[in-house]
Amino acid sequence: MPRKIDHRFDTRAMHVGQEPDPATGAVVPPIYLTSTFAQEDFGVHKGYDYSRAANPTRQNLEATIASLESASRGVAFASGMAAFSAIVTRFKSGDHLVLSENVYGGTYRALTQVFDRFGIGCSWIDTTRLDNVRGAITSSTVAILIETPSNPMMSITDLAGVAQIARERNLLSIVDNTFMSPYFQRPLEHGIDVVYHSITKYLAGHSDIIGGIVVTSNEELADDLAFTQKSLGAVPSPFDCWLTSRSLKTLGVRMERHNANALRLAGFLVDRQEVKQVFYPGLESHPQHALATRQQTSPDGRPAYGGIISIETGSLDNARRFARGVKVFTLAESLGGVESLVNHPATMTHGSVPRQKRESFGLTDGLVRLSVGIEDVRDLEADLDQALSGLK
Repeated sequence: MPRKIDHRFDTRAMHVGQEPDPATGAVVPPIYLTSTFAQEDFGVHKGYDYSRAANPTRQNLEATIASLESASRGVAFASGMAAFSAIVTRFKSGDHLVLSENVYGGTYRALTQVFDRFGIGCSWIDTTRLDNVRGAITSSTVAILIETPSNPMMSITDLAGVAQIARERNLLSIVDNTFMSPYFQRPLEHGIDVVYHSITKYLAGHSDIIGGIVVTSNEELADDLAFTQKSLGAVPSPFDCWLTSRSLKTLGVRMERHNANALRLAGFLVDRQEVKQVFYPGLESHPQHALATRQQTSPDGRPAYGGIISIETGSLDNARRFARGVKVFTLAESLGGVESLVNHPATMTHGSVPRQKRESFGLTDGLVRLSVGIEDVRDLEADLDQALSGLK
């Protein structure tokens, strides 16, 4: 078992789950690229029998991320959606969920086009208002699931407030923490029960793997998730786990640069007449700026606002002109990599959300989402400047 390390965040990112190999002394643990393990006798083995059930490289990754999220257990999956789906498999027909109205489009699609077949009901509400959360709870409600900041509108929900409501009503509280990473937000420290991530984004950080993870300190829930992981088999490969473990060692320095670059670019974009509105919690004009400042913090307590900015360009034509005009930013799905990306949510990440639904919370055809990378911010600013100059 990985040794417990009561050190600060960056030290844990490098050492928890990353102990030198006891057999050879290798500083970097080896990749266990094996599907099966030799057994000494019937049912007698060294803790591993088949890699779908358990693999040392995957367990190393799970231990690292759990430590960074202040959790006791982590359960890794082949994608963020696989991690989310594993959580939902805990629920049964007739159960009801209260959710943020603005979530990742894949989350909305899974619940409205897959899990609805199993009789799981959903209420999509503005969770930035805790009264809305309380009002949406019914006798069938089993969980509150929020995404904060939300994708792509960057709205902020009070983690401690949601956790308190969930405790009062004996509900499970669940948070998608992908946008902030545990470096800038640790929901379990605010009382939340379960956190999940798309590892693909900031945790891996280099746009080269797909993965997901669920972390919790609820041992019964962790056992159930591990059983689901083994039974349904949506596990990441050992190589992808190893790559992510390597990437986690630089999570802190990467997130600091993402945050600093985005904060500067948000200030630049606010002053551009071509931009109708900037959605970024680091701006004092953001309606939940004060809340973001309190609950989104680096491990040493400094406020942090992340690397994602959304802007309203005013029309689909302007959004397309802007996306075609950038040279350093790349038009692509996803976010959280070291390189800067531009995304058009209405036709890409949120294309499965009906137009009326997405426009109800401000996601228009003119909205563009920026994933600010760690390039030289002066080059990013110059790129945005010349692309915006081409708008009507």
